[in-house]
Amino acid sequence: MGLAAEGTMTHKGCVFLVDDDGEIRSHLGDLLRHLGYRVNDFASATSFLEHAQRCSPAVLVLDMRMPQITGLDLQRALLEQDWLLPVIFMSGESKNQEIIDAMKFGAVDFLWKPFDYTQLVQVIDKALQLDVQRSADQIRLKRVAALYQGLSPREREMVHLMLLGHGNKDIATTKSLMADTVKKHRAQILAKMQVQSLAELLSLCKDFKTTL
Repeated sequence: MGLAAEGTMTHKGCVFLVDDDGEIRSHLGDLLRHLGYRVNDFASATSFLEHAQRCSPAVLVLDMRMPQITGLDLQRALLEQDWLLPVIFMSGESKNQEIIDAMKFGAVDFLWKPFDYTQLVQVIDKALQLDVQRSADQIRLKRVAALYQGLSPREREMVHLMLLGHGNKDIATTKSLMADTVKKHRAQILAKMQVQSLAELLSLCKDFKTTL
């Protein structure tokens, strides 16, 4: 069975495992594959950056201390590439500042070696769910942006006010429009944004930044 079929039919998600310790990679890789995850392991951050292919849901299980490019360096590199891959750090020894920086840049968790493998699996599943949600949000926001482009300048002004919580009367007063005109524009906006109600519009446009 090819990777595409495997990715859509059988595995729980993709685990990128980056650690310069070959024994740890082998042991963890075998364990996670046995549990149904698809594992891609790398001996260095450089190898990961050169060969890893984006997929979802996915999580990066990353050693903190590695030669040349550290775990923190890789985490920052991913952020610079706009790859919002959930990261789980693992380390045998780390400074407090390293842990603080890792969490500040969005790490899901930090595990001390040796760690309990049940704990690792729980954190991996949590991270995969996070990636599922992030991917869904990205798809939704791209759809919103495309629909928003189909609005007229006046409709964009009105949807901006609608998203800020202004009702028809407020919008009519703010824009010096008749109430019936506002209702007409509102109906057109809902139709163009492919929703049935203001509540659906608010849900669809969550975290979307309107531009006027």
